[in-house]
Amino acid sequence: MVGRVGEAAVERPTRGRIESTLERIVEDNRFTIAVTFPVVGVVMLIAGRQGVLPAELAMNPYLLIGANLVMVSPLVAGLVPLLDRRATGGVAALALFTWGIELAGVLTGLPYGEFSYGIELGPMLAGLVPLGLPVFYFPILLNSYLLASLFLGETTVGRRFVLTLGTVLTLDLLLDPGAVALGFWAWDSPGAYYGVPAINYAGWLLSGSVATAILQVSFDHEAVLARLETCGFFLDDLVSFLLLWGLINAYFGNWVPVAVAASLGGVLLTSDWFDFDVL
Repeated sequence: MVGRVGEAAVERPTRGRIESTLERIVEDNRFTIAVTFPVVGVVMLIAGRQGVLPAELAMNPYLLIGANLVMVSPLVAGLVPLLDRRATGGVAALALFTWGIELAGVLTGLPYGEFSYGIELGPMLAGLVPLGLPVFYFPILLNSYLLASLFLGETTVGRRFVLTLGTVLTLDLLLDPGAVALGFWAWDSPGAYYGVPAINYAGWLLSGSVATAILQVSFDHEAVLARLETCGFFLDDLVSFLLLWGLINAYFGNWVPVAVAASLGGVLLTSDWFDFDVL
């Protein structure tokens, strides 16, 4: 018994130091993480797509994952204090769901339609889907939940679910056209929306509903709201996402996704959350 109490006492200060270190690193480098990294990423990705840079550099899977981890670091630093056992279990369940639904998509064409990856996105699970897929998917889901929470505050679970899911679908309206233009992935039967078929969004409606439900039962919503009030960089990863994919879509002339990015960016800029001092 004494040993367990002693271990817990050691664990709490250790976790606290990790959390404070992460926060300090992110806080001291907010502009670099939220603005410089995505802008440099846009330049490299477009240069690689146009053959100006070797694809081995611009589209290097480990470089892509590493850069994404840097841009997602504000989200990670913001979430770490909220990770109790229930939330950690929910994140693990989301990872398993993410891999499972993507495997189903690749093997059966459902729920997203028949598609294939055009470039390597790191080590592959079962040789079919990227092992690092949660690194790319989680930010869309979590940022949608945070944005919904920011604007709804204390509200019913149903309203928060609807706005979170709607934001997830909106972010995919921005992501997929840019990814298709870069050659990240493509559908066997391209759709009218910049090569993206309607079935993809039906699939996101299904998978996003399940993922949002898992998320809602995993986190303490009151703790999330409190963290949003005190953590100034919590939504910086969403800024990176909008900037990265907004600029990529602008380069390729995908103006509807650009309008989506600009609209969501305007929402953030006019919210109480945004701090102009970071610029």
